[in-house]
Amino acid sequence: MEPNEAQELQEQAEHAEHESTLRPVALTMTVLAVLVAVTTVLGHRTHTEAIIAQTRAAVEQNRAADMWSFYQAKKIRSIDTELTSNLMDVLAIADKKGAEKLKKGYADHQKKWDEDLKEEEKQAREKEDKVKENEKEVGAAEEHANRFDLAEALLEIGLVITSVTLLTRNRVYWYFGIVFSLGGIASALSVLLLK
Repeated sequence: MEPNEAQELQEQAEHAEHESTLRPVALTMTVLAVLVAVTTVLGHRTHTEAIIAQTRAAVEQNRAADMWSFYQAKKIRSIDTELTSNLMDVLAIADKKGAEKLKKGYADHQKKWDEDLKEEEKQAREKEDKVKENEKEVGAAEEHANRFDLAEALLEIGLVITSVTLLTRNRVYWYFGIVFSLGGIASALSVLLLK
C-alpha cells in the first residue's frame, strides 16, 4: 500500500468518526490498514529468505560440482597410472630394476588415490545433500511468501470494499469487506501450519 493511499484512507476514517454510525467501519479500516502493513512486511521478509536460500543452494551446487570435478580428475589420474603400470607388465623392458621401482611408485600412488577418491566422493555426496536441504528451504520460504502475498491482497481488497461503506453509507460493503479480510487473516495464519 502506498503512503498516500494510507493517508487518504486515514482521512476517510477520521471523517467517518464524526458520524457515530460509521465508527465501527472506521475502526475496521484502521485495523485492516495495520494488518495490511504487517503482512506486507512479513511477505517481503519471507521473499528475502527465499532469495537467500536460493543463493545458498546455488553456492552449494557449485561446490558439489567442484567436488565432483576434483573427484573426476583424481579418478582419471588413477586410471592413467593403472594403465601405465599394466603396460609395463606386458612390454619387454631392458631395465627391470628401474621398471620395478616405477611400478612400486605407481602402486603407492594408486593406494593413496583410492583412499582420496573415497573421501572426495563422500564430500561430494555431502554437498549434494546440502543442496537438497537448501532446495527444501527455498520451497518452504516461497510457500510462506505466497501465503503472505495472498493475505496482503485479500486484506487490501477487504480494506477497499470496507471503505466503500463510507461513500455509500451502506453496511453491506462493510460486511463484504470483513469477509475478504477474514480470508486474508486466515491465509496469513496458515503460514504457521506450514513446516
